[in-house]
Amino acid sequence: MEKLIITAAICGAEVTKKQNVNIPYTIDEISKEAKSAYDAGASIIHLHVREDDGSPTQSADRFQKCISAIKEKCKDVVLQVSTGGAAGMTDEERLEPVNLKPEMATLDCGTINFGEEEIFINKEKSIKHFAEKMLELNIKPEIEVFDKGMVDTALRLYKSGFLIDPLHFNFVMGLKGGISASLRDLAFMAGSIPYGSTYTVTGIGRYQFPIAAIAIAEGAHVRVGFEDNLYVEKGRLADSNGQLVEKAVRISRELGREIASPDEARKILRL
Repeated sequence: MEKLIITAAICGAEVTKKQNVNIPYTIDEISKEAKSAYDAGASIIHLHVREDDGSPTQSADRFQKCISAIKEKCKDVVLQVSTGGAAGMTDEERLEPVNLKPEMATLDCGTINFGEEEIFINKEKSIKHFAEKMLELNIKPEIEVFDKGMVDTALRLYKSGFLIDPLHFNFVMGLKGGISASLRDLAFMAGSIPYGSTYTVTGIGRYQFPIAAIAIAEGAHVRVGFEDNLYVEKGRLADSNGQLVEKAVRISRELGREIASPDEARKILRL
């Protein structure tokens, strides 16, 4: 079986130190959390950045400072910048970090209700604009899908030339407003993407490790980290992103699957 690529989503845009004191905000904290994940076995760092007070930002300058600090500690890690930003940001705000030409960036392929009043909006026109920008800058998109209809949107873009082979998806599962984190729905999503595509599975909250175990056994890749889940086990907050990555590594080794290094991840994803 292909080696496992572990992505660490180290801070997100919404979680706070009030929820878990170990959430990184500052450049130093973000780089240390990236190093903890990298040392534990993550080959990709999925990167949001924060101001020192914890507020989310898509400032290219802030991203550059965080990227430089991470690269000092983890020279060969793959950096995947988020273009999701935070709810309410404009398209151009969200796109700022792609101008730094990272190896990967996220491409959200649909709108989702995050809560009673919070809507994460991605118009098809915007999705096409983001995809064109990534093509122009030779950045590998990770296609973020929260439900089956978003896979269909991505495939329409693919047929129209906005996306090129090989496609790489991230199935975000168990999020309020999105598809459930179940074996049935994972099989449904995996069966909906083109042959030769790769995919990562992200379980939200308590679903992080149950769906990760299924994904690992099925030959998929996984994402873990504070953005998606704050607990290493029920009732026990994680001390670091590295602790969450270590758990994914243990599951993978128990199932007889080796962990991909950053360079091996590049080959698998054809970066």
